[in-house]
Amino acid sequence: MQLADDDSWLDKAMNCLLFGPSGVCIILLSVWLARAMLEAGRKVKFFNALVLVQQLQHDKQQLLLPSRLKKLDRFDLLILDDLGYVQKSEAETSVLFELIAHRYERKSLLITANQPFSKWDSIFPDSMMTVAAVDRLVHHAVILEIQAESYRQQTATARNEG
Repeated sequence: MQLADDDSWLDKAMNCLLFGPSGVCIILLSVWLARAMLEAGRKVKFFNALVLVQQLQHDKQQLLLPSRLKKLDRFDLLILDDLGYVQKSEAETSVLFELIAHRYERKSLLITANQPFSKWDSIFPDSMMTVAAVDRLVHHAVILEIQAESYRQQTATARNEG
């Protein structure tokens, strides 16, 4: 609630990292927070992480990545949803790292992931890149971890019991 009520965290280029298993509605939290920031007059852009990484990879191949990163600077907050589904290929994760490094201490990221940091070696192929990415993300960050049973699983269980 505090993040939604006070947008000054964007002025400080802080990140918001939301972790939780599939089905605990972390995407809804990110959308709710995005809406609050939009209502506060902030510029927000929402991306499926895999789609954004593929766009950045294409831009890099076309030698347009620096230009794309500068265009993304127009947004106070970039939301990357489902980071855990980014493929573990060097081409994809290198552009993800470039985005994280580019925005570090300049602009905010909100990242949702179904994997805790301890499993991010499955995202980045190089453990040093994993450490460097996590280090930049958490340096100025609010980290929220949702530990609950999947809403869909709860609904299915209730339906089967009834």
